[in-house]
Formats: sequence, structure tokens, C-alpha cells
Amino acid sequence: MRLPFYDWYRNLIRNSKYRWVIIVGTLLYLISPIDLLPDFIPLIGQIDDAVVVTLLAAELSGLLLDRVKTQKNKNVSADTTVASAETVDVNATSV
Repeated sequence: MRLPFYDWYRNLIRNSKYRWVIIVGTLLYLISPIDLLPDFIPLIGQIDDAVVVTLLAAELSGLLLDRVKTQKNKNVSADTTVASAETVDVNATSV
């Protein structure tokens, strides 16, 4: 089941212009005594905090994985460019 604000949160955190604002805002929400569901209610009070932490962790890990894949692709393309430039033409004869 997808939460209604999941896509909104995901789009904002993937936008580099708003990323740090959303991360800091999420952390402030977690330490703030003002919550959607008050923390003094046993178990139910921690549900909104758990959802917010899960969203933040999922999106940050996704961003990091995308960055690693991009860096890996850049390194592979750079290595193939260097390898093709270092090709040596050899005249070989078979015996």
C-alpha cells in the first residue's frame, strides 16, 4: 500500500534544490514534540515516526545507489576510452 504523500516526498527529496530542506525538516519532525500522532500514546505514537524514518532511509539509500551506479558507469566508459587509445597495432604472421 502506497501512502498518499509518498510520491510528493519522493519528488521533493530527489530534487537537488529542496533535498537538504526536506532532510533537515524530517529530522526536526522526528525530534519535535509536536507530531501527527502524539508520542505519549503507546505504540500508535511511534507509528508516524517509524513511517517518516522509513521514507527517509529508503529515499536516501535509493539516491546513494543511483549515485554509485552513475559513478561506476562513468568509470567504465572512461576505462574503455583509455583502453581503446592504448591499442597497439601488431603485424603477426602465423607459422
